Amino acid sequence: MIQLNDIKQMLFQQGYITDESVAMSVFLSLQLNKPLLIEGPAGVGKTEIAKVMAKALQTDLIRLQCYEGLDATHALYEWNYQKQLLHLKMTEHTSQSIDEKEQTIFGDAFLMKRPLLQAITQEKKPVLLIDEIDRSDEEFESFLLEVLSDWQITIPEIGTIKATNIPQVILTGNRTRELSEALRRRCLYLYIDYPDFEKEYLIVKNKVNGIDVKLAEQITKFMQQLRLMKLEKVPGIAETLDWAMALSSLHIDYLDKNIIEQTLGVVLKDWRDTRQVQMSLSDLMERIGVISKLDNL
Repeated sequence: MIQLNDIKQMLFQQGYITDESVAMSVFLSLQLNKPLLIEGPAGVGKTEIAKVMAKALQTDLIRLQCYEGLDATHALYEWNYQKQLLHLKMTEHTSQSIDEKEQTIFGDAFLMKRPLLQAITQEKKPVLLIDEIDRSDEEFESFLLEVLSDWQITIPEIGTIKATNIPQVILTGNRTRELSEALRRRCLYLYIDYPDFEKEYLIVKNKVNGIDVKLAEQITKFMQQLRLMKLEKVPGIAETLDWAMALSSLHIDYLDKNIIEQTLGVVLKDWRDTRQVQMSLSDLMERIGVISKLDNL
């Protein structure tokens, strides 16, 4: 039986810098076999938890990316109509009856399994990631709740398929809309916020091989200050790591005003944010203790 310390070790071995609340939530989700709903700002590592869990448990990760207009067909299954028509064309002169032909084309060879059906038909318990559930419609959320409760899917042409192994479910959301109370009650809950300096610094050092220690510290301080500003799109850990990797690949070992201006597009993804930061750059650099070479002349 997996213990709490095993979860911490598993996450650490996969390079996920965690804290007590994350480890406890993952542990309880496994122990109680309940879905884990993870909310928080974009880019703070919500999706990464599912990826790490799948690697740690040595099982498949099946991902359902949610979006507006997602329906049961795209989440469950579809019939390969082109292949069915081709098969019927090839067998139209055979002695098979209509019923026999119908049974043939509604078999596994013509069934395209989408994420939910894939998840319940795996021989080994998979990790099912339902990503950005808040982007889907309320109708799909209600349908999903039914699937999570019964773990069976009815296909009219075949019958009811029950889960051979109930998947370990991770749902993520960015709070673009409020989820139903029914779905929340069905899940354990974890909120991940932007990391503090110590945690973000550790993530940068562990994820970016060979990065200069001083540069990692300056990058982390700069990102911490950025998040105090009123930005349209606040950068997350993902942007921190992208920036750290970019600067490291350029063999830069300290932050300079010029290099920050040239690489802001790695961190900020909105022109208003970029302009605001450019106007405040000297003040930001002073706050993190970095003085441009030009300022010393």
